Amino acid sequence: MRVITTFIAVIFGLAVLAGYLLTPYIPALATFQTGLLNAAMTLAGVAMLAGVFNLISVHAEKVRRDKKNGIYSALLILSLFLTFILGLVLLPSHAIMQAMVERVILPIEAALMGLLTISLLYAAIRLLRRRPDLTSVLFLLSALLVLLGSAALPFIGSINLIGELSRWWSQVWALGGMRGILIGVALGALVTGLRVIFGADRPYGG
Repeated sequence: MRVITTFIAVIFGLAVLAGYLLTPYIPALATFQTGLLNAAMTLAGVAMLAGVFNLISVHAEKVRRDKKNGIYSALLILSLFLTFILGLVLLPSHAIMQAMVERVILPIEAALMGLLTISLLYAAIRLLRRRPDLTSVLFLLSALLVLLGSAALPFIGSINLIGELSRWWSQVWALGGMRGILIGVALGALVTGLRVIFGADRPYGG
């Protein structure tokens, strides 16, 4: 069975890779590649639906057993079904659906981002207490600089230097580091994909 799954994975992986490289020479590969990618997206959608049903079953079990914080599970299930029904009836472009996104989801996401910022700053302070070296100091100073440059505070708004320095630090140093991380992630994904295609790694073999 593992030989069959490995053979299927290698053949289809090479077909998709060849579709990117050999389409100018073999036009039929483009159609085959598109069909494979559409099938993969369909399977991903089915997997997402399976995840939603699993989420509902897990939280329904919490509500049934009347565990601690079961009310939050009930609210999650109720909100999920309410949003789904409204989306089917009104369609996502309706004003009510847009208002739900703009007045409920976006403020919650902004609040969570604010909590994440404070948590990172607190983690930087604890890191400085446990390991007071140059990298810890630079991390804490960077977090403070970006936080002060982004905060809408009266005494900060009048200091243009802090805002300019914060934008320069974010757009040059932080953006450069982020691009380096993304390049590393891309290279790692490429190597992992090639190892799977050529059968060196077999995550599909059970």
